[in-house]
Amino acid sequence: MASFLDRRSFLKQSFAFSALASGFHTLPALASAPDPAARHVLLVGDWGWDSNIAGQARTAEQMVSYAGTHQIRPEALLMLGDSWYGPMPHGIHDLRWKVQFEDMYPASAFPGPVYSIMGNHDYQRMPEDVTKTEMELSYARQPGTRWTQPALWYTFDLPQANPLLHVIALDSNTTQGHETNAVDFTLTPAQQATQLSWLAAELEKPRRAPFLVVLGHHPIFSNGPHGDHKTLIAEWEPLLRKHNVDFYFAGHDHDLQHLEFEGHPTSFVCSGAGGADLYDLKIPESKRGPFAEKVYGFSHLEATPDKVILRHIAADGRVVHAFSKTSKGAVTILS
Repeated sequence: MASFLDRRSFLKQSFAFSALASGFHTLPALASAPDPAARHVLLVGDWGWDSNIAGQARTAEQMVSYAGTHQIRPEALLMLGDSWYGPMPHGIHDLRWKVQFEDMYPASAFPGPVYSIMGNHDYQRMPEDVTKTEMELSYARQPGTRWTQPALWYTFDLPQANPLLHVIALDSNTTQGHETNAVDFTLTPAQQATQLSWLAAELEKPRRAPFLVVLGHHPIFSNGPHGDHKTLIAEWEPLLRKHNVDFYFAGHDHDLQHLEFEGHPTSFVCSGAGGADLYDLKIPESKRGPFAEKVYGFSHLEATPDKVILRHIAADGRVVHAFSKTSKGAVTILS
């Protein structure tokens, strides 16, 4: 069978978003306030900048304010990778854990678990004798921590009882042309193959919730400077399509995005604007969308049995984009 990229139904890099208009509804400026009775999750990626943390602080403060203003108690926070840029010389005892995690995302506002996946910067050895991947897995084993990362890839349900979202958390640090060195490590080829087999087996299992979500640090498709990911397109995208995965959430590109493709069951969302330096977009939303913006911010997922609403929230509190998706796959642009 021809790959997804070879199919005529695939919307090429240069397509106009207006070509998608018949595929779902567009309702400008109709994003309603969050429903406190629904289930809520906040997402943020690429927040762990090690030099100037002002962007992270502004975004984290807005996350706390947003939750308080709308009277929501998130089921969880989803950390989409690149949690720790730069040196962590004291490992699990490094002061940065308190300053940039415990204090930035306080338990008073976010008491639920904080589910994390590995980004490429989480593979750095800085200094050489500190392996940040093992550090993060070890921190998750500390008593009383909300940091939840039982393995490089794993699954969980939100909420745990009567779940609305079944989440498959992956490690997207594949060996696609990257050299393994002391700065930027990846999965080994054997790990990559093992994870792919595990993912295929997980997706074959009966649905555990109305909505199926996959997390990976690297976008499969991105309008940002990193562009589309050839390895993930070859290995993961066919599985998402085959098993009607509802959402793929990623970071890596330091912006907020929402991409839809004709005939594809998956909504592709990038939320990598949590604090690191922002990136210029390579493809404007007018060419491939419906949304892409260079702005600090986070994302809010509101779930009910019949519908999920995804809102991108800028660090100044603006809802810069929102859309809903029903359990039958119908997408409506809300703002």
